[in-house]
Amino acid sequence: MVQEHLGLFDTPPDRGEIRFSLVVVGLLFTLLLVILPLRAIQLAEVPSFIPVIDSIMLVGELITATLLYAQASVFRSRALTVLATGFLAAALLLIPHALTFPGAFAAHGLLGAGVNSTAWIASIRRAAFPISIILYVLVQRRESITQAGMDRQGPRVASGMVVGLVLAAGVTVLATTGQELLPPYFIDRTHLNYSHALSYQFLLFILFVIATAMLFRSRRSVLDVWLLVALAGWLAETMLVLTLQSRFTAGWYGLFFLTLLSHLVVMLALIAESNRLYARLALSTAAQRRERDARLMSMEMVTAAISHEVGQPLTAVALNASAGLNWLTQSQPDISKTLMSLRAISENSKRTFDVIKSIRAMFSRGPGAASDIDLNELVRETTLIMDRELAGAKIELDLALDDYVPLVRADRVQIQRVLVNLVTNAIESLGPKPGRLRFVSEAQSRRIAIRTMSLAGQDIQLDISDTGPGISADQLERIFDPFYTTKASGTGLGLALCRSIVEDHQGRLWASQGEDSGATFHLTLPCRTMTPPTTESIDYVPSP
Repeated sequence: MVQEHLGLFDTPPDRGEIRFSLVVVGLLFTLLLVILPLRAIQLAEVPSFIPVIDSIMLVGELITATLLYAQASVFRSRALTVLATGFLAAALLLIPHALTFPGAFAAHGLLGAGVNSTAWIASIRRAAFPISIILYVLVQRRESITQAGMDRQGPRVASGMVVGLVLAAGVTVLATTGQELLPPYFIDRTHLNYSHALSYQFLLFILFVIATAMLFRSRRSVLDVWLLVALAGWLAETMLVLTLQSRFTAGWYGLFFLTLLSHLVVMLALIAESNRLYARLALSTAAQRRERDARLMSMEMVTAAISHEVGQPLTAVALNASAGLNWLTQSQPDISKTLMSLRAISENSKRTFDVIKSIRAMFSRGPGAASDIDLNELVRETTLIMDRELAGAKIELDLALDDYVPLVRADRVQIQRVLVNLVTNAIESLGPKPGRLRFVSEAQSRRIAIRTMSLAGQDIQLDISDTGPGISADQLERIFDPFYTTKASGTGLGLALCRSIVEDHQGRLWASQGEDSGATFHLTLPCRTMTPPTTESIDYVPSP
């Protein structure tokens, strides 16, 4: 089954979305062209206008920040965390913007505001968007270099929210209590100091152009497209602001409507795309459930075949062993008949082994091809494949890979199946345990560590550790036995086949208790100087 894209930040846009985004950009600039000829017309002052507009934008930007934080948490993207923090800080600045606006709640504004306080809050708030997008692009590039989700740690969403709160509070204090430190912006509550305001807005315009250029060059997702639409709207706002010289004009009122549209378009796009993607996720999950049920039915048939085919020779072994004991325990032991029973036991044991080999052949797709492989590279590839499962289970992955381990000679597909099986077992061991008390944080208690090391240049060892409940001593002795499982739906074949594959490669596979908690699976393989025999290719079987 082809894996669906699950996040707004890694879903490429289709042609329809690109065309629609261009239409929206065209409408925004059309609105700008309509407002420009009317910008200088003086209109009546509406005291409630700023509180109403700011309240609407506050709700919209908080929703946008929440959606981005949710995506960042699930997919462990620090780039999205940075972007969400920018939206959060800008949203919170709307509160002091409304409170300090002269005439909205008080003649000169609240919070000890001066004539320039509101304007500086608005300018710094608008600068937060291009700055956050620039940082978003830079962090996103770094995450792409580190191959998303493999070595990086999860984002600190709580820290991002605290940073947003601190930035908003700091700007508010600077624009009110520390207003004397800022250069003049307004002559009075209505008229701008136009020369100063023009230079401030020109710097903002340059900042928006830089952010637009950087995002356009690195665009790759639906989110990037709609951020470009928002940037186009913010550029249109800045062009309009450059022409305004006073408040309460048609251009001034039109500026806030243009701002409102520019911000709401991101929120609406995120909500619509989230609903569409989660609908696809629901369909994908239903399809996977059907596929899993079909596999379980197939495994039940295989188990029945195993029981039937292996049961016959084992029954013969038991009967011949009983007969041999009877011939030996007679008053005059019959050595010849005892030997016949032992030969029959040997033949039936061989038959049982042949049955097991035929069962292995049922899972085979053809003979395996051994090649020189880099175990570190195979680990990175495997964890990247399983990144969705790790992110969905909110499990941190730590890789401690020795860069100097030599190559191994092995069947790449078979060894990767072993790694997938062991990592899947580790993920399942970290599932919710009702009634289990946790004395450490969630981030500390849900962790998988993978480590590679060279053993005196002869063998390579790979350890996969988890922080789950661990494996009891009696289970450690039987965990690799065929048909032994601790799960109601397990078949008991996964680890047995994993050990068989590793041993066919002249390696070893065993398990031990973790140092503090959980379990560790150890795998050793010889370096490529030792050539393993040709092995059969065994399909991956779900872990017991």
